[in-house]
Amino acid sequence: MAYNSYHDPMAARSIRDLGRTFGILIGFLLLLVPAARAQATWEVGAGLGGMIYKGDLAPSLIPGNIRPAGNLLVRYNVSQPFTVRLNLGLGQIAGNDRRFNDPFQQARNLAFKTNIQEMNVLMEYNFLNYATLRKVKNWTPYVFGGLGLFTFQPSPQSPGYQRKSLFNFPLGVGIKYEFKRPWSVGLEYGTRFSGSDYLDNFGPNTFAGSDKLRNGNPNSKDTYTYIGLTLTYRFYRITCPE
Repeated sequence: MAYNSYHDPMAARSIRDLGRTFGILIGFLLLLVPAARAQATWEVGAGLGGMIYKGDLAPSLIPGNIRPAGNLLVRYNVSQPFTVRLNLGLGQIAGNDRRFNDPFQQARNLAFKTNIQEMNVLMEYNFLNYATLRKVKNWTPYVFGGLGLFTFQPSPQSPGYQRKSLFNFPLGVGIKYEFKRPWSVGLEYGTRFSGSDYLDNFGPNTFAGSDKLRNGNPNSKDTYTYIGLTLTYRFYRITCPE
């Protein structure tokens, strides 16, 4: 079974607008670096990992669906336990009915790939404090949640194709370790709850008619999860003795 594709000018315009926004935000992050040197509370960094989808074409998370992804981040440490973070992410999700033994999925036999671009504002809670003493090895587990805006472009595209920018709601956990001051490495796992059933371009109204084989489950929304390693640089304030 194959999707029919068509050109969506609104989608192309949305992609260009998001690209310009990403460019402005990346420039803003670069401008922050000199100013952050005078602060004890700023961090900048980047990460690499993978995105994995869960939805109609993948009812559970499986390693075979992991696709490459990456992110840029800026952290502002409001206090020892609380951190505000701006996160920019790029990646891809994918799914394939043939990876599952369900007879329904085997008969449907659909597959997709979707490019995702996202911007998130997150609040992190650190369970352990980062000490400012030079020889202390700082580390902490943390949890995070927030609000994001993302845009997605599936391939192939069905007659019921829906292309727009949507809000998502990230929620996850992580751990970070300051292996050599001011550098830290981290591991993070976070799921984005989209509220949409069309990340895989297969939803309740994808095809006309009442054939359940050709339409998605209206009671199941799509999610995607980012798993990745991060490397960050923290700008400690240097206090000169009087």
